[in-house]
Amino acid sequence: MDRSQITGALIMAGAALEFLVFLYGVLRRSYVAVALPVLAGVGAISALAFWVGWTMLTTEPEVTVPEMEESAPRG
Repeated sequence: MDRSQITGALIMAGAALEFLVFLYGVLRRSYVAVALPVLAGVGAISALAFWVGWTMLTTEPEVTVPEMEESAPRG
């Protein structure tokens, strides 16, 4: 894996962990009236972050092709 794929995997893991921690707090039923709209927003942001991470993880690394030097004709 190259650097952007590792970064993508870390973003995905962070988004999933953040969403699970927030969901645990909501399931404890503290401040549910405020938490439900916030849950929807956090869920949307987490999904977006997960999607960005997934895109970065599954993107093929860019292969650079060395350019050939033009040589002047001899003679």
